[in-house]
Amino acid sequence: MGRNTRKRRSPLAVRAIAASAALAIGGGGLVWANFYASAHEENSAQNDTKAAAAQVATIKCPDVGQQLTKVPWRARSGVDRELATLDKQITEAYARLAASRDAAAKDANFVQNSILGPLKDKRTATIERIKIDFRRVGSTAPSSLDGLAPCTGVPADPPETTDGQAGDGQDQNGDGQADGGQDQNGGGQDQNGDGQDQGDGGQDQGGGEQAGNGGQAGNGPVAADFVDITKVQPNVARKPRTRSGGSAGTFTSSCGVNANKKFNTDNVIVAPGVTNGAHHLHDYVGNQSNDAFANNDTFAAAQTSCANPGDKSSYYWPVVRIQNGTQDFDQNNDGGGKEGNVGQIQQTKQASIKFVGNPRSKVVAMPKFLRIITGDAKTTTNGLANANAHWSCTGFENKVQLTEQYPICPEGSDVVRSFSFQSCWDGQNVDSANHRTHVAFADAQGNCANGFKAIPQLTMRLVYDVPAPTIENGQVKNPYAVDGFPEQLHKPSTDHDDFINVFDEKLMNKMVNCINTGRKCK
Repeated sequence: MGRNTRKRRSPLAVRAIAASAALAIGGGGLVWANFYASAHEENSAQNDTKAAAAQVATIKCPDVGQQLTKVPWRARSGVDRELATLDKQITEAYARLAASRDAAAKDANFVQNSILGPLKDKRTATIERIKIDFRRVGSTAPSSLDGLAPCTGVPADPPETTDGQAGDGQDQNGDGQADGGQDQNGGGQDQNGDGQDQGDGGQDQGGGEQAGNGGQAGNGPVAADFVDITKVQPNVARKPRTRSGGSAGTFTSSCGVNANKKFNTDNVIVAPGVTNGAHHLHDYVGNQSNDAFANNDTFAAAQTSCANPGDKSSYYWPVVRIQNGTQDFDQNNDGGGKEGNVGQIQQTKQASIKFVGNPRSKVVAMPKFLRIITGDAKTTTNGLANANAHWSCTGFENKVQLTEQYPICPEGSDVVRSFSFQSCWDGQNVDSANHRTHVAFADAQGNCANGFKAIPQLTMRLVYDVPAPTIENGQVKNPYAVDGFPEQLHKPSTDHDDFINVFDEKLMNKMVNCINTGRKCK
Protein backbone atom coordinates (compact mmCIF):
# COMPACT_ATOMS: atom_id res chain seq x y z
CA MET A 1 0.00 0.00 0.00
CA GLY A 2 1.18 3.54 -0.68
CA ARG A 3 1.88 5.96 2.07
CA ASN A 4 -0.82 8.50 2.73
CA THR A 5 0.98 10.49 5.39
CA ARG A 6 3.15 13.41 4.40
CA LYS A 7 5.84 14.89 6.61
CA ARG A 8 5.28 18.38 7.90
CA ARG A 9 7.88 20.90 8.78
CA SER A 10 6.04 22.15 11.81
CA PRO A 11 3.43 20.55 14.09
CA LEU A 12 -0.04 21.94 14.44
CA ALA A 13 -0.03 24.58 17.14
CA VAL A 14 -3.48 24.24 18.59
CA ARG A 15 -4.33 27.80 19.50
CA ALA A 16 -7.82 27.17 20.75
CA ILE A 17 -9.18 29.56 23.33
CA ALA A 18 -11.89 28.27 25.67
CA ALA A 19 -15.38 28.82 24.29
CA SER A 20 -17.40 31.60 25.81
CA ALA A 21 -20.85 30.75 24.63
CA ALA A 22 -23.49 28.11 24.63
CA LEU A 23 -24.32 26.86 21.16
CA ALA A 24 -27.51 27.93 19.48
CA ILE A 25 -30.61 28.29 21.64
CA GLY A 26 -34.15 29.15 20.66
CA GLY A 27 -34.36 31.22 17.48
CA GLY A 28 -30.67 30.82 16.74
CA GLY A 29 -29.64 33.29 19.46
CA LEU A 30 -26.40 32.94 21.38
CA VAL A 31 -25.65 33.79 24.98
CA TRP A 32 -22.11 34.93 25.75
CA ALA A 33 -20.41 34.63 29.12
CA ASN A 34 -17.16 36.29 30.07
CA PHE A 35 -15.83 33.34 32.02
CA TYR A 36 -12.30 34.74 32.06
CA ALA A 37 -13.45 37.62 34.25
CA SER A 38 -12.37 35.80 37.41
CA ALA A 39 -8.79 35.78 36.20
CA HIS A 40 -8.77 39.58 36.45
CA GLU A 41 -10.39 39.85 39.86
CA GLU A 42 -8.14 40.54 42.78
CA ASN A 43 -9.17 37.76 45.12
CA SER A 44 -7.02 34.81 44.55
CA ALA A 45 -7.50 31.15 45.39
CA GLN A 46 -11.11 30.68 44.42
CA ASN A 47 -10.74 32.83 41.34
CA ASP A 48 -7.55 31.07 40.27
CA THR A 49 -9.41 27.76 40.45
CA LYS A 50 -12.24 29.13 38.37
CA ALA A 51 -9.91 30.52 35.73
CA ALA A 52 -7.96 27.28 35.48
CA ALA A 53 -11.09 25.19 35.20
CA ALA A 54 -12.50 27.40 32.46
CA GLN A 55 -9.59 26.97 30.15
CA VAL A 56 -10.64 23.77 28.41
CA ALA A 57 -11.07 24.91 24.80
CA THR A 58 -12.23 21.74 23.10
CA ILE A 59 -12.26 17.97 23.25
CA LYS A 60 -9.61 15.77 21.67
CA CYS A 61 -10.51 12.17 20.91
CA PRO A 62 -8.49 9.54 19.04
CA ASP A 63 -9.79 9.12 15.50
CA VAL A 64 -10.90 5.50 15.52
CA GLY A 65 -11.75 5.45 11.83
CA GLN A 66 -8.19 6.24 10.78
CA GLN A 67 -6.95 3.20 12.71
CA LEU A 68 -9.21 0.87 10.75
CA THR A 69 -7.19 0.43 7.58
CA LYS A 70 -8.71 -3.02 6.94
CA VAL A 71 -12.33 -3.87 7.60
CA PRO A 72 -14.05 -6.92 6.04
CA TRP A 73 -16.59 -5.87 3.42
CA ARG A 74 -19.45 -7.62 5.24
CA ALA A 75 -18.65 -5.64 8.39
CA ARG A 76 -18.26 -2.22 6.82
CA SER A 77 -21.84 -1.01 6.98
CA GLY A 78 -22.04 -1.75 10.70
CA VAL A 79 -18.61 -0.27 11.38
CA ASP A 80 -19.44 2.88 9.42
CA ARG A 81 -22.59 3.39 11.49
CA GLU A 82 -20.63 3.02 14.73
CA LEU A 83 -17.95 5.44 13.51
CA ALA A 84 -20.71 7.96 12.79
CA THR A 85 -21.99 7.36 16.32
CA LEU A 86 -18.54 8.22 17.69
CA ASP A 87 -18.60 11.52 15.79
CA LYS A 88 -22.05 12.30 17.14
CA GLN A 89 -20.92 11.55 20.69
CA ILE A 90 -18.03 14.00 20.36
CA THR A 91 -20.18 16.79 18.96
CA GLU A 92 -22.73 16.29 21.74
CA ALA A 93 -19.98 16.34 24.37
CA TYR A 94 -18.56 19.54 22.90
CA ALA A 95 -22.02 21.13 23.03
CA ARG A 96 -22.22 20.26 26.73
CA LEU A 97 -18.76 21.73 27.26
CA ALA A 98 -19.76 24.98 25.54
CA ALA A 99 -23.00 25.18 27.50
CA SER A 100 -21.50 24.53 30.93
CA ARG A 101 -18.74 27.11 31.31
CA ASP A 102 -20.15 28.48 34.55
CA ALA A 103 -20.25 25.03 36.15
CA ALA A 104 -16.72 24.30 34.95
CA ALA A 105 -15.51 27.59 36.40
CA LYS A 106 -16.84 26.63 39.82
CA ASP A 107 -15.56 23.05 39.86
CA ALA A 108 -12.10 22.12 38.57
CA ASN A 109 -13.23 18.50 38.14
CA PHE A 110 -16.45 19.27 36.31
CA VAL A 111 -15.16 18.70 32.77
CA GLN A 112 -13.60 15.36 33.65
CA ASN A 113 -16.48 14.08 35.75
CA SER A 114 -19.43 15.40 33.78
CA ILE A 115 -18.19 15.43 30.20
CA LEU A 116 -15.03 13.42 29.53
CA GLY A 117 -15.88 10.53 31.86
CA PRO A 118 -19.34 9.87 30.40
CA LEU A 119 -17.93 10.34 26.90
CA LYS A 120 -15.34 7.65 27.55
CA ASP A 121 -18.07 5.26 28.70
CA LYS A 122 -20.10 5.86 25.55
CA ARG A 123 -17.06 5.47 23.31
CA THR A 124 -16.07 2.24 25.09
CA ALA A 125 -19.50 0.77 24.36
CA THR A 126 -19.38 1.91 20.72
CA ILE A 127 -15.88 0.52 20.16
CA GLU A 128 -17.05 -2.78 21.64
CA ARG A 129 -19.84 -2.85 19.06
CA ILE A 130 -17.25 -2.32 16.33
CA LYS A 131 -15.33 -5.33 17.64
CA ILE A 132 -18.58 -7.32 17.60
CA ASP A 133 -19.09 -6.35 13.94
CA PHE A 134 -15.69 -7.85 13.17
CA ARG A 135 -16.43 -11.04 15.10
CA ARG A 136 -19.77 -11.54 13.33
CA VAL A 137 -17.95 -12.02 10.04
CA GLY A 138 -15.24 -14.24 11.49
CA SER A 139 -12.57 -11.56 11.83
CA THR A 140 -10.77 -9.80 14.68
CA ALA A 141 -10.65 -6.06 15.19
CA PRO A 142 -7.25 -4.42 15.75
CA SER A 143 -6.15 -4.66 19.37
CA SER A 144 -5.24 -0.96 19.26
CA LEU A 145 -8.94 -0.06 19.46
CA ASP A 146 -8.96 -0.86 23.18
CA GLY A 147 -6.96 2.26 24.00
CA LEU A 148 -8.95 4.71 21.90
CA ALA A 149 -11.93 5.37 24.17
CA PRO A 150 -10.52 8.11 26.46
CA CYS A 151 -10.67 11.73 25.31
CA THR A 152 -8.88 14.74 26.76
CA GLY A 153 -9.64 18.40 27.19
CA VAL A 154 -7.46 20.68 25.09
CA PRO A 155 -6.29 23.65 27.18
CA ALA A 156 -6.74 27.18 25.95
CA ASP A 157 -4.07 29.78 25.41
CA PRO A 158 -4.06 32.50 28.06
CA PRO A 159 -6.43 35.37 27.43
CA GLU A 160 -5.05 38.68 26.29
CA THR A 161 -3.71 41.17 28.82
CA THR A 162 -5.36 44.53 29.29
CA ASP A 163 -3.04 46.15 26.75
CA GLY A 164 -4.40 43.87 24.05
CA GLN A 165 -1.26 41.77 23.68
CA ALA A 166 -1.34 38.00 23.83
CA GLY A 167 0.80 36.31 26.40
CA ASP A 168 3.34 34.79 24.04
CA GLY A 169 3.58 37.48 21.41
CA GLN A 170 3.85 36.64 17.74
CA ASP A 171 4.79 33.41 16.07
CA GLN A 172 6.35 33.63 12.64
CA ASN A 173 5.41 30.45 10.86
CA GLY A 174 6.76 30.81 7.37
CA ASP A 175 7.77 27.37 6.26
CA GLY A 176 7.30 26.29 2.72
CA GLN A 177 4.87 24.54 0.48
CA ALA A 178 5.32 21.54 -1.73
CA ASP A 179 3.27 21.37 -4.89
CA GLY A 180 0.77 18.95 -6.34
CA GLY A 181 -1.27 18.12 -3.26
CA GLN A 182 1.65 17.83 -0.90
CA ASP A 183 1.91 19.70 2.38
CA GLN A 184 1.33 23.42 2.30
CA ASN A 185 2.30 24.69 5.70
CA GLY A 186 1.34 28.24 5.05
CA GLY A 187 3.40 30.59 7.02
CA GLY A 188 3.09 34.10 8.14
CA GLN A 189 2.22 35.91 11.25
CA ASP A 190 0.43 34.28 14.13
CA GLN A 191 -1.27 37.07 15.93
CA ASN A 192 -2.36 34.86 18.78
CA GLY A 193 -5.40 36.92 19.58
CA ASP A 194 -8.38 35.42 21.27
CA GLY A 195 -11.92 35.93 20.36
CA GLN A 196 -14.08 38.20 18.30
CA ASP A 197 -16.34 40.99 19.41
CA GLN A 198 -19.79 40.49 17.95
CA GLY A 199 -21.44 43.85 18.31
CA ASP A 200 -24.11 43.57 15.66
CA GLY A 201 -26.64 41.30 14.04
CA GLY A 202 -28.97 41.16 17.02
CA GLN A 203 -26.81 38.78 19.05
CA ASP A 204 -27.01 38.87 22.82
CA GLN A 205 -23.53 39.50 24.09
CA GLY A 206 -24.58 38.94 27.67
CA GLY A 207 -21.67 40.63 29.34
CA GLY A 208 -19.62 42.93 27.20
CA GLU A 209 -16.13 41.87 26.22
CA GLN A 210 -15.90 38.59 24.41
CA ALA A 211 -13.47 36.04 25.70
CA GLY A 212 -12.86 32.55 24.52
CA ASN A 213 -12.98 30.75 21.23
CA GLY A 214 -14.24 33.67 19.23
CA GLY A 215 -16.58 33.39 16.32
CA GLN A 216 -20.26 34.02 16.22
CA ALA A 217 -21.05 30.64 17.83
CA GLY A 218 -18.22 30.66 20.33
CA ASN A 219 -16.17 27.96 18.58
CA GLY A 220 -13.92 29.99 16.34
CA PRO A 221 -12.33 31.32 14.31
CA VAL A 222 -9.99 33.53 16.33
CA ALA A 223 -7.58 36.28 15.32
CA ALA A 224 -4.65 33.84 15.23
CA ASP A 225 -6.42 32.01 12.41
CA PHE A 226 -5.92 34.98 10.05
CA VAL A 227 -2.91 36.60 8.42
CA ASP A 228 -2.38 39.53 6.08
CA ILE A 229 -1.19 37.71 2.99
CA THR A 230 0.92 40.68 1.90
CA LYS A 231 3.12 40.08 4.95
CA VAL A 232 3.79 36.38 4.28
CA GLN A 233 7.04 35.35 2.64
CA PRO A 234 6.67 33.40 -0.63
CA ASN A 235 6.47 29.67 0.12
CA VAL A 236 5.32 27.97 -3.08
CA ALA A 237 7.72 25.36 -4.41
CA ARG A 238 8.40 24.97 -8.10
CA LYS A 239 6.41 22.24 -9.83
CA PRO A 240 8.36 19.21 -11.05
CA ARG A 241 9.15 19.35 -14.77
CA THR A 242 7.26 16.92 -16.99
CA ARG A 243 9.78 14.42 -18.31
CA SER A 244 9.81 12.15 -21.31
CA GLY A 245 7.10 9.57 -20.71
CA GLY A 246 5.07 11.93 -18.56
CA SER A 247 1.59 13.29 -19.22
CA ALA A 248 1.17 17.05 -19.54
CA GLY A 249 -2.39 17.41 -20.84
CA THR A 250 -5.46 18.65 -18.97
CA PHE A 251 -9.19 17.98 -18.96
CA THR A 252 -11.64 20.59 -17.64
CA SER A 253 -15.19 19.90 -16.52
CA SER A 254 -17.57 22.83 -16.05
CA CYS A 255 -20.10 22.03 -13.32
CA GLY A 256 -21.21 25.43 -12.01
CA VAL A 257 -21.06 27.03 -8.58
CA ASN A 258 -24.00 25.30 -6.85
CA ALA A 259 -26.49 27.85 -8.14
CA ASN A 260 -29.05 25.06 -7.54
CA LYS A 261 -28.48 25.51 -3.78
CA LYS A 262 -27.96 21.80 -3.24
CA PHE A 263 -26.85 21.50 0.38
CA ASN A 264 -26.86 18.83 3.04
CA THR A 265 -24.90 17.83 6.11
CA ASP A 266 -24.45 14.21 5.02
CA ASN A 267 -21.29 12.48 3.87
CA VAL A 268 -22.11 9.35 1.92
CA ILE A 269 -18.44 8.32 1.70
CA VAL A 270 -17.71 8.35 5.43
CA ALA A 271 -21.17 7.82 6.89
CA PRO A 272 -23.44 6.09 4.34
CA GLY A 273 -27.02 5.82 5.52
CA VAL A 274 -26.50 8.32 8.36
CA THR A 275 -28.31 11.65 8.18
CA ASN A 276 -26.08 14.56 9.30
CA GLY A 277 -23.03 12.32 9.24
CA ALA A 278 -20.77 15.29 8.45
CA HIS A 279 -22.11 17.61 11.18
CA HIS A 280 -21.46 20.51 8.79
CA LEU A 281 -22.97 21.76 5.54
CA HIS A 282 -21.65 20.82 2.09
CA ASP A 283 -21.85 22.56 -1.26
CA TYR A 284 -22.48 20.12 -4.14
CA VAL A 285 -21.79 20.41 -7.86
CA GLY A 286 -22.08 17.70 -10.46
CA ASN A 287 -24.28 14.82 -9.31
CA GLN A 288 -27.62 16.10 -8.02
CA SER A 289 -28.66 12.99 -6.06
CA ASN A 290 -25.89 12.83 -3.47
CA ASP A 291 -27.13 12.39 0.08
CA ALA A 292 -26.55 9.91 2.88
CA PHE A 293 -28.70 7.26 1.21
CA ALA A 294 -27.34 7.43 -2.34
CA ASN A 295 -25.63 4.38 -3.84
CA ASN A 296 -23.91 3.69 -7.13
CA ASP A 297 -27.21 3.07 -8.91
CA THR A 298 -28.50 6.39 -7.57
CA PHE A 299 -25.43 8.21 -8.85
CA ALA A 300 -25.60 6.57 -12.28
CA ALA A 301 -29.26 7.57 -12.76
CA ALA A 302 -28.90 11.12 -11.44
CA GLN A 303 -29.00 14.48 -13.14
CA THR A 304 -25.80 16.52 -13.23
CA SER A 305 -24.96 20.21 -13.08
CA CYS A 306 -21.93 19.59 -15.32
CA ALA A 307 -22.07 20.95 -18.87
CA ASN A 308 -21.04 17.57 -20.27
CA PRO A 309 -23.74 15.04 -19.32
CA GLY A 310 -21.10 12.30 -19.35
CA ASP A 311 -19.77 13.71 -16.07
CA LYS A 312 -22.17 12.76 -13.30
CA SER A 313 -19.39 12.82 -10.73
CA SER A 314 -20.08 14.27 -7.29
CA TYR A 315 -17.84 17.11 -6.14
CA TYR A 316 -18.58 18.42 -2.65
CA TRP A 317 -16.90 20.53 0.00
CA PRO A 318 -17.76 22.39 3.24
CA VAL A 319 -19.39 25.78 2.75
CA VAL A 320 -17.68 29.03 3.72
CA ARG A 321 -19.60 31.49 5.88
CA ILE A 322 -19.08 35.08 6.93
CA GLN A 323 -19.66 35.39 10.68
CA ASN A 324 -21.01 38.92 10.68
CA GLY A 325 -23.72 38.53 13.30
CA THR A 326 -26.41 37.26 10.95
CA GLN A 327 -27.68 33.73 10.35
CA ASP A 328 -28.68 31.61 7.37
CA PHE A 329 -31.48 29.14 6.59
CA ASP A 330 -29.97 26.41 8.79
CA GLN A 331 -29.57 28.44 11.98
CA ASN A 332 -31.78 26.00 13.91
CA ASN A 333 -30.69 22.83 12.12
CA ASP A 334 -28.37 19.95 12.89
CA GLY A 335 -25.05 20.57 11.20
CA GLY A 336 -25.85 24.28 11.08
CA GLY A 337 -26.46 26.66 13.96
CA LYS A 338 -27.23 23.84 16.39
CA GLU A 339 -23.65 22.62 15.92
CA GLY A 340 -21.79 25.92 15.80
CA ASN A 341 -21.81 26.46 12.01
CA VAL A 342 -23.30 29.92 11.74
CA GLY A 343 -23.20 33.01 9.56
CA GLN A 344 -23.98 33.84 5.95
CA ILE A 345 -23.24 31.03 3.49
CA GLN A 346 -21.09 32.26 0.60
CA GLN A 347 -21.59 31.03 -2.94
CA THR A 348 -18.39 30.54 -4.86
CA LYS A 349 -17.64 33.18 -7.46
CA GLN A 350 -15.79 30.55 -9.50
CA ALA A 351 -15.51 26.79 -9.12
CA SER A 352 -12.91 25.37 -11.50
CA ILE A 353 -12.53 21.60 -11.92
CA LYS A 354 -9.49 20.39 -13.82
CA PHE A 355 -7.81 16.99 -14.15
CA VAL A 356 -4.06 17.05 -14.80
CA GLY A 357 -1.39 14.51 -15.60
CA ASN A 358 1.74 13.09 -14.00
CA PRO A 359 5.25 14.46 -14.67
CA ARG A 360 6.78 10.96 -14.70
CA SER A 361 4.26 8.64 -16.31
CA LYS A 362 1.11 8.26 -18.35
CA VAL A 363 -2.15 8.04 -16.44
CA VAL A 364 -4.71 5.24 -16.41
CA ALA A 365 -8.47 5.61 -16.22
CA MET A 366 -10.08 6.04 -12.83
CA PRO A 367 -12.47 3.22 -11.98
CA LYS A 368 -16.10 4.23 -11.97
CA PHE A 369 -17.38 5.12 -8.47
CA LEU A 370 -13.85 5.71 -7.14
CA ARG A 371 -14.13 7.72 -3.93
CA ILE A 372 -11.44 10.15 -2.78
CA ILE A 373 -11.34 12.45 0.23
CA THR A 374 -8.50 14.95 0.36
CA GLY A 375 -7.57 16.78 3.53
CA ASP A 376 -8.69 16.06 7.08
CA ALA A 377 -11.74 17.58 8.77
CA LYS A 378 -10.23 16.83 12.19
CA THR A 379 -6.75 18.35 12.11
CA THR A 380 -7.34 20.34 15.28
CA THR A 381 -7.25 17.07 17.18
CA ASN A 382 -5.53 14.75 14.67
CA GLY A 383 -2.63 17.00 13.73
CA LEU A 384 -1.51 17.86 10.21
CA ALA A 385 -0.51 14.42 8.88
CA ASN A 386 -3.39 14.34 6.38
CA ALA A 387 -4.02 18.08 6.06
CA ASN A 388 -4.27 19.32 2.49
CA ALA A 389 -5.79 22.77 2.88
CA HIS A 390 -4.62 25.47 0.46
CA TRP A 391 -5.75 29.05 1.16
CA SER A 392 -4.58 32.05 -0.83
CA CYS A 393 -5.73 35.20 -2.62
CA THR A 394 -6.03 36.04 -6.30
CA GLY A 395 -2.74 37.52 -7.41
CA PHE A 396 -0.84 35.58 -4.75
CA GLU A 397 -1.53 31.92 -5.60
CA ASN A 398 1.87 31.33 -7.20
CA LYS A 399 3.62 32.91 -4.23
CA VAL A 400 1.77 32.00 -1.03
CA GLN A 401 -0.35 29.03 0.01
CA LEU A 402 -1.56 28.67 3.59
CA THR A 403 -2.66 25.65 5.60
CA GLU A 404 -2.92 26.89 9.17
CA GLN A 405 -4.28 30.39 8.58
CA TYR A 406 -6.95 32.10 6.51
CA PRO A 407 -5.64 34.91 4.32
CA ILE A 408 -6.69 38.52 4.69
CA CYS A 409 -6.61 39.65 1.07
CA PRO A 410 -5.84 43.19 -0.09
CA GLU A 411 -8.47 45.33 -1.79
CA GLY A 412 -9.39 43.95 -5.20
CA SER A 413 -8.19 40.43 -4.36
CA ASP A 414 -10.47 37.44 -3.66
CA VAL A 415 -10.05 34.49 -1.29
CA VAL A 416 -9.08 31.24 -3.03
CA ARG A 417 -9.41 27.67 -1.74
CA SER A 418 -7.65 25.08 -3.84
CA PHE A 419 -7.32 21.32 -3.65
CA SER A 420 -4.97 18.85 -5.34
CA PHE A 421 -6.28 15.34 -4.79
CA GLN A 422 -4.35 12.10 -4.39
CA SER A 423 -3.21 10.98 -7.85
CA CYS A 424 -1.96 7.42 -7.26
CA TRP A 425 -4.39 4.48 -7.08
CA ASP A 426 -3.82 0.94 -5.82
CA GLY A 427 -5.26 -0.50 -9.05
CA GLN A 428 -7.93 -2.53 -7.25
CA ASN A 429 -10.24 -0.70 -4.85
CA VAL A 430 -12.72 2.14 -5.32
CA ASP A 431 -12.61 2.86 -1.58
CA SER A 432 -10.88 1.64 1.58
CA ALA A 433 -11.96 1.20 5.17
CA ASN A 434 -10.44 4.50 6.30
CA HIS A 435 -11.11 6.09 2.88
CA ARG A 436 -7.41 6.81 2.43
CA THR A 437 -5.23 3.77 1.81
CA HIS A 438 -6.58 2.92 -1.67
CA VAL A 439 -5.14 6.21 -2.99
CA ALA A 440 -1.96 8.13 -2.25
CA PHE A 441 -0.01 11.21 -3.22
CA ALA A 442 2.85 11.02 -5.67
CA ASP A 443 6.25 11.99 -4.28
CA ALA A 444 7.88 15.35 -5.00
CA GLN A 445 9.09 14.12 -8.40
CA GLY A 446 5.72 12.64 -9.35
CA ASN A 447 6.44 8.96 -8.68
CA CYS A 448 3.71 6.63 -7.43
CA ALA A 449 5.12 4.19 -4.86
CA ASN A 450 4.46 0.53 -4.04
CA GLY A 451 2.95 -0.46 -7.37
CA PHE A 452 0.29 2.28 -7.33
CA LYS A 453 -0.80 3.61 -10.71
CA ALA A 454 -0.96 7.27 -11.77
CA ILE A 455 -4.51 8.47 -12.43
CA PRO A 456 -5.72 11.89 -13.60
CA GLN A 457 -5.22 14.24 -10.67
CA LEU A 458 -8.33 16.18 -9.74
CA THR A 459 -7.57 19.82 -8.92
CA MET A 460 -10.19 22.29 -7.77
CA ARG A 461 -10.07 26.06 -7.35
CA LEU A 462 -12.84 27.88 -5.47
CA VAL A 463 -12.91 31.69 -5.47
CA TYR A 464 -14.90 33.76 -2.96
CA ASP A 465 -15.68 37.47 -2.94
CA VAL A 466 -15.76 38.02 0.81
CA PRO A 467 -15.05 41.25 2.70
CA ALA A 468 -11.65 41.25 4.36
CA PRO A 469 -11.81 40.61 8.12
CA THR A 470 -10.11 43.16 10.35
CA ILE A 471 -8.17 42.56 13.54
CA GLU A 472 -8.37 45.07 16.35
CA ASN A 473 -6.71 44.60 19.72
CA GLY A 474 -6.21 40.91 19.04
CA GLN A 475 -9.83 40.27 18.06
CA VAL A 476 -11.14 39.49 14.58
CA LYS A 477 -14.11 41.39 13.19
CA ASN A 478 -16.44 39.81 10.61
CA PRO A 479 -14.33 36.70 10.03
CA TYR A 480 -15.04 34.10 7.39
CA ALA A 481 -14.56 30.41 8.13
CA VAL A 482 -15.05 26.98 6.65
CA ASP A 483 -17.77 24.78 8.14
CA GLY A 484 -16.58 21.89 10.27
CA PHE A 485 -17.18 19.60 13.22
CA PRO A 486 -17.91 21.97 16.13
CA GLU A 487 -15.04 20.75 18.31
CA GLN A 488 -12.57 21.50 15.48
CA LEU A 489 -13.01 25.24 16.11
CA HIS A 490 -13.28 26.23 12.43
CA LYS A 491 -9.51 26.00 11.91
CA PRO A 492 -8.31 26.63 8.33
CA SER A 493 -6.37 23.36 8.29
CA THR A 494 -9.61 21.36 8.61
CA ASP A 495 -10.58 22.22 5.05
CA HIS A 496 -11.23 19.16 2.89
CA ASP A 497 -12.87 18.09 -0.35
CA ASP A 498 -14.72 14.98 -1.56
CA PHE A 499 -15.06 13.32 -4.97
CA ILE A 500 -16.97 10.35 -6.35
CA ASN A 501 -16.11 9.48 -9.96
CA VAL A 502 -19.22 9.00 -12.09
CA PHE A 503 -17.73 9.72 -15.52
CA ASP A 504 -19.09 7.48 -18.24
CA GLU A 505 -16.52 5.24 -19.89
CA LYS A 506 -16.38 7.21 -23.14
CA LEU A 507 -15.69 10.53 -21.44
CA MET A 508 -13.16 9.02 -19.02
CA ASN A 509 -11.26 7.53 -21.95
CA LYS A 510 -11.29 10.93 -23.66
CA MET A 511 -9.86 12.49 -20.51
CA VAL A 512 -7.05 9.94 -20.28
CA ASN A 513 -6.21 10.31 -23.96
CA CYS A 514 -6.11 14.11 -23.74
CA ILE A 515 -3.87 14.07 -20.69
CA ASN A 516 -1.51 11.44 -22.06
CA THR A 517 -1.11 13.20 -25.42
CA GLY A 518 -0.48 16.63 -23.89
CA ARG A 519 -3.71 18.29 -25.09
CA LYS A 520 -6.09 20.65 -23.31
CA CYS A 521 -9.63 19.32 -23.52
CA LYS A 522 -13.09 19.98 -22.15
